[in-house]
Amino acid sequence: MAATNTIFVWKGTDKQRRNMQGEIVASSLAIAKAQLRKQGVAVKSVKKKPKPLFGSAKKIKPVDIAIFSRQMATMMKAGVPLVQSFDIVSEGVENESMRDLVTTIKNDVAAGGGLANAFEKHPKYFDDLFCSLVAAGENSGTLETMLDRVATYKEKTEQLKAKIKKALTYPIAVVVVAIIVTGILLVKVVPTFAETFRGFGADLPGFTLFVLGISEVVQKWWLAILIGIMASLTAFAQARRRSKRFSDWIDALSLKLPIIGGIVHDAVIARFSRTLSTTFAAGVPLVEALDSTAGAAGNAIYSNGIRRIRDDVTSGTSLYAAIRSTGLFPTLLLQMTSIGEESGSLDEMLGKVADQYEQQVDDAVDNMSALMEPIIMSVLGVLIGGLMIAMYLPIFMLGSVV
Repeated sequence: MAATNTIFVWKGTDKQRRNMQGEIVASSLAIAKAQLRKQGVAVKSVKKKPKPLFGSAKKIKPVDIAIFSRQMATMMKAGVPLVQSFDIVSEGVENESMRDLVTTIKNDVAAGGGLANAFEKHPKYFDDLFCSLVAAGENSGTLETMLDRVATYKEKTEQLKAKIKKALTYPIAVVVVAIIVTGILLVKVVPTFAETFRGFGADLPGFTLFVLGISEVVQKWWLAILIGIMASLTAFAQARRRSKRFSDWIDALSLKLPIIGGIVHDAVIARFSRTLSTTFAAGVPLVEALDSTAGAAGNAIYSNGIRRIRDDVTSGTSLYAAIRSTGLFPTLLLQMTSIGEESGSLDEMLGKVADQYEQQVDDAVDNMSALMEPIIMSVLGVLIGGLMIAMYLPIFMLGSVV
């Protein structure tokens, strides 16, 4: 199994007695040497690659897979042999984990396995959709064209994810900063004022007493509050990952949230259209394409809806009728699907729908960012300004009495 493979570093010479060195992935030292001899390398030394002393290797992100897909598509289009393409790509990869993955796949392909089979050994990075498209390209003799479509699909998907993250990152970052600043004020600044107020010998305003009370609670229980927040976030993440019912409820809730719900809806429609367009254009059977699309929907409500569409199509219903029966998809998608089915250009029509909704997501994110900025600044002003007013209010009142 690929999971038991080990990375070996080697040194040797080629047939022209030129020095060479590199890395190879194999299940044992003997197999590593055999693979190198098969590649025409006169081995001088082979040993296990040492683990890094500090920290661990960088994780492989979906964007790394998208870049890898585009690089491979470019190499294949240029007529570079497949195994050599892997070598060229791996040399330019900075992420060591990604380089090891590319080397593993290259060795599997060099040993005589198909490219799709090599990808299927790493389901964490290459999903069923990715492998199905590559397999379709291998079977039809259009691997370079299919890799280009896969690369385009991965790029569009990552761009869409980046837009959603962009919509959420700024407000979340500002809220976190506001919480930290407020906590510092309550723990460090407010107690200093409290010491000063004790010498006034006069009643403090109610607002000031309220803030002082909050400060005392935070000073006494700040560690418990911090642990509680971290435990809540961890529990939420675990529940989202392990409980399907809870995860489905969150997905349904995300579609109903003001502003955010519209962005999530458009993103799901764009992902559905792009995935189905890519798989259909690749010659993947419609039922199988819908199965892959359901897994890539990114929202449980729509994943279940797409599976219902798949079942209806399997029983002989047209795609347009099956999509319409769910009541989940917009009129534009329905109309374009109908036109695509009648004209035999379903992949092109769905691609246009994907372009339209990806643009809508982009515009919505920009509009939301422009809307959120003054709102967040106002909230910060009220929060921080309120604390300052509560502290200076007794001083102002004392000045007016004098």
